[in-house]
Amino acid sequence: MLFSWLKRRRRRRLLAEPFPDAWSSYLGRNVRQYACLRPDQRDRLRDLLRIFVAERTWVGCSGFVVTDEVRVTIAAQACLLLLGIEGDWCFDPLRSILVYPDVMALPPAMQKHEVIVDEGLPISGQAWYRGPVILSWRHALMGGRHPHDGHNVVLHEFAHQIDALSGEMGGSPPLPTRAKQKRWDDVMASEYEGFVADVRRGRPMVLDEYAAASRAEFFAVATEHFFEQPHRVQRFCPDLYDVLQMLYRLDPAEWPACPQSAG
Repeated sequence: MLFSWLKRRRRRRLLAEPFPDAWSSYLGRNVRQYACLRPDQRDRLRDLLRIFVAERTWVGCSGFVVTDEVRVTIAAQACLLLLGIEGDWCFDPLRSILVYPDVMALPPAMQKHEVIVDEGLPISGQAWYRGPVILSWRHALMGGRHPHDGHNVVLHEFAHQIDALSGEMGGSPPLPTRAKQKRWDDVMASEYEGFVADVRRGRPMVLDEYAAASRAEFFAVATEHFFEQPHRVQRFCPDLYDVLQMLYRLDPAEWPACPQSAG
């Protein structure tokens, strides 16, 4: 109880401070979806990312130096997932973010753990149950600056963290009622089985083929496309779009088109 009270007080003090001008610049330059949000959503994203930045341990790897630009760019993309979710607790179990300058190869000790990783090595991101999250800065920046290609390593890895709130990374994040949980599980099971069948038959697909790797990866890849290509998902996979909208309590199809970065 005391810890929760202290945490709330610390967060109130943090959010009472003016939002740094430089951070606004990073958002405008590196997180193109920020420009698509309603004013109230921008306010919430700024609050969420400030808490996220302050309460995580940030570690640069392979000589990489983690700057405020790196923290804000990654945190803002991660917190897009929380815009419609009540509260600010979803990433509380996660304590550290490890950032490499580019793709990285897993040390043998890491390869022995049961973790969610991209297919093959080297990788651009990795999510452990309850952390850490490991990211390539080059790919995190690319994902923020190109919001329409359906590929975003930050959204992908932090979708795994939301998935883990159920107690495991199995593609079934917790929902508030039994009815919603059942609908989620029924739709995702059907969508995943159909997707795997389409991959085997070589049919055109809405999601990236990597989504067939597991139910957990299907959810993470679907999250990328939900936020980056919402109209495409809504048109060709309406049930999938519906349950993702139910989880995230957002409708990205309503957002105006985000400008691409010239950088």
